[in-house]
Amino acid sequence: MKKSTIYLPPPTSLAYALGLASEAITRVIEGGNLNEALLSCWRGHPSLPPSQRGAAQDLSYGALRRFGRGDFLLGQLLREPLKETQLRALLLATLYRLDARPKDSHTTVDQAVTAAAQIGHGNFKALANGVLRNYLRRREELEMNADADPVARYQHPQWWIDALCTAYPQDWQHILAAGNGRPPMTLRVNRRKGEVAACLAALTTAGINAHALEGEGILLDRPLPVDTLPGFAEGRLSVQDWGAQQAAHLLDVDAGMRVLDACAAPGGKMAHLLELADVELLALDADASRTTRIVENLDRLGLTSRATVKTADCRALDTWWDGRPFERILADVPCSASGVVRRHPDSKWLRRQQDIAGFARTQSEILDALWRVLAPGGKMLYSTCSLFAQENSMQVTAFTQRHTDALLLPTNPGSRIDSGSLDWQLAPQAEHDGFYYALLQKKPA
Repeated sequence: MKKSTIYLPPPTSLAYALGLASEAITRVIEGGNLNEALLSCWRGHPSLPPSQRGAAQDLSYGALRRFGRGDFLLGQLLREPLKETQLRALLLATLYRLDARPKDSHTTVDQAVTAAAQIGHGNFKALANGVLRNYLRRREELEMNADADPVARYQHPQWWIDALCTAYPQDWQHILAAGNGRPPMTLRVNRRKGEVAACLAALTTAGINAHALEGEGILLDRPLPVDTLPGFAEGRLSVQDWGAQQAAHLLDVDAGMRVLDACAAPGGKMAHLLELADVELLALDADASRTTRIVENLDRLGLTSRATVKTADCRALDTWWDGRPFERILADVPCSASGVVRRHPDSKWLRRQQDIAGFARTQSEILDALWRVLAPGGKMLYSTCSLFAQENSMQVTAFTQRHTDALLLPTNPGSRIDSGSLDWQLAPQAEHDGFYYALLQKKPA
């Protein structure tokens, strides 16, 4: 008897891209990191065409950005939760594409059914077909039900929604909407190798639409691979959000200063400091693999000789400090990353409310340790990419209460006029992500 053969969708098909996305989303649902999940997929499919890699990545990011809505819809469409995680992931990716491209609905469903046939049991194909066609028939009703559910509507966990509603009573809906959008791609011009106007002209010549932001920033009209950017390989440009670019200016470094970047990887803020002034800079990071990325960035920018890079936990002073105080310290501490969630949509669903207290403890330990190595009269910039007060204003208030020799300096004059606050909370917007900055000075002895 002749054996039956299993039909595999062509590598260029939508079914193939949906299958890849389902692999990545499955790893996230099981607790993994999206970037690592995608890298694992690329390693497993080394000959994958770039277009398919982009399609699978878009499906993965899109499905996880709207995970709250997709999961709600599946709950409406299924009699009981799916035990097969990859089929669930495939349906989530398909629901995202049906929302993003409603005119292609029938093609999307057909290709999703083909992908479902490759996952496992024979009934998966029929189940996927029934669920998705039922969604198309009941779309209007189901979407109205989703709009009535906060998690499905705002596509964030309920505790996250509640926290932002309390902290930003006027803007919480805009912040949630920004967190569900696509992030901007912003460049930083290396002042040692060029000027903003010249870099803009080079981009225009290459047919790339962009416009200048304040300082060294250039915002692209749409994201592009870095190898298509004129000047990137030569170190004239780096990719860095405009909000993150504010750190180097706020720290107010001058030539000859001894500067510490205590949590430096991947090295964007540190490199910006070196581009602005000839300083004696020490960069630390506790993760050796991330320290390697710092060195790679310095090499590309031609700044390797201007910094010392060490793998060390900045809290363990005896493992790295030589006893000489620093005049400037950048404390860009680990945090919830709630201000950059559109870049890491998996974090919305992997993070738990109790995690914030854990981050706050680590941040407090870092601040207390670094304060010991700051020179009298020196300045330390506390920075997060968080929107939560427990990691930001509350953290700084508690620190200044513990350290009576700490003085909070102004960071953003415009916000002080509006709110009377010396620190600076940036909410995510079209041109930048969400960041928090507080500048602390140690009173002279």
